[in-house]
Amino acid sequence: MKNTFKGFNYEKVPLPIRRFLNSCISFRFSYPYKKLKIIGVTGTSGKTTTTTLLYRIAIELGHKAGLIGTVENFIAGEKITADFYKKGLGSIWEKIFFSSTGTTPEVWELNKLLSKMTSVGCEYVFMEVSSHGLEEKRVSRLKFTGAIFTNLSHDHLDFHKNMENYFQSKRKLFTMLSDDSFALANSDSEYGNKILQDTNARRYTYGFTMNENFHGAVQKLDFNGLELSFNQTEVKSKLLGQFNSYNLLSVWSACKLLGFDMKKVQGILQNITPPTGRFDHFMSPTGILVVIDYAHKPDALLNVLNTIREIKEKDGKIISVFGCGGDRDPSKRPKMGRIGVALSDIPIFTSDNPRSEDPNKIIADMIAELYPADIQKVKLITDRREAIKEAVRLANRGDVILCAGKGHEDYQEIKGVKNHFNDMEELKRAFQ
Repeated sequence: MKNTFKGFNYEKVPLPIRRFLNSCISFRFSYPYKKLKIIGVTGTSGKTTTTTLLYRIAIELGHKAGLIGTVENFIAGEKITADFYKKGLGSIWEKIFFSSTGTTPEVWELNKLLSKMTSVGCEYVFMEVSSHGLEEKRVSRLKFTGAIFTNLSHDHLDFHKNMENYFQSKRKLFTMLSDDSFALANSDSEYGNKILQDTNARRYTYGFTMNENFHGAVQKLDFNGLELSFNQTEVKSKLLGQFNSYNLLSVWSACKLLGFDMKKVQGILQNITPPTGRFDHFMSPTGILVVIDYAHKPDALLNVLNTIREIKEKDGKIISVFGCGGDRDPSKRPKMGRIGVALSDIPIFTSDNPRSEDPNKIIADMIAELYPADIQKVKLITDRREAIKEAVRLANRGDVILCAGKGHEDYQEIKGVKNHFNDMEELKRAFQ
């Protein structure tokens, strides 16, 4: 949503003026960030899982904490609804700076959230920090206690144009850090060590190779979860897949840097569940594993499908249902098409959120670089509900259905209209 007020578009305001306005808004809310320990998490994938797990751990340990992210915002255990933002919208400031959508809120919303957190006595805030939010100076006034970098892969190139610009946007979070902060990066990512080069913060790395400050090893990986070793400490989790081993290691490392009781953290991680729409899964009455995931970019789809291949029964088929978003970077569509065909036994290409685009044109982009033999393998079903029904009809005991792209979303946007649509609901209904 564009932030407009009688033709005024805040996103187009020159950055020096934005910084001044941001300062005014921070002053309006009495600089709430000064009273909080804010941990920012940035990267292409893993932000939501990392921040959500850190928030849940802090709450379990008895701390008052806040969560700001893509799926939901929480303040000390209370979920924040849209009414919280809309209250008092008579102010011209709120009319200009209110957006209600996006991973990193606009400055008015952000300061309003942080102010509320301070008023109820929160100590920690775990916050997803997007490249858009960094580029548009939404967090320019904040003081971060720590920052975590998860990874970087193809996404948002319609906004950033190329990977170097995308990386430089992420890097801004780390250049903001002071020398009493910590900077934690995934050294298995090619950008991990690079992002730490120009930070003033204390630098730490995590990964599964050999020279990290926080080293992980996978002992066991199956449908029951993960058994891991972090710096010779045994950690078990119900979360599934190799990619979640990175999320868990980043969370464990951050808890260590924050001085949490690691024995208690170890116990909490053993029972913690994934955020909504992040490798959500259930077993159907007929023995079919169903996975719902937000994967809507090439690297995320690759990770999810590889994870399913690791844990599925030997003779089980993978049936994938996914599409690509309209009015977004079209260059990732053929990449996702190739990944889906290569790693699925039955790939079903369908609609995601077409927005203003023709969904059939989006699907045509997805198959544009496939070989004729691969195209024969693909089922093209524009209607997402019908695509899900077809996946259920084709599945047998031991198979896995992956429904990717929408995850936690409870709507489908078509021609500017958001209609209620939830993948989990549709799948359960199809099995009935």
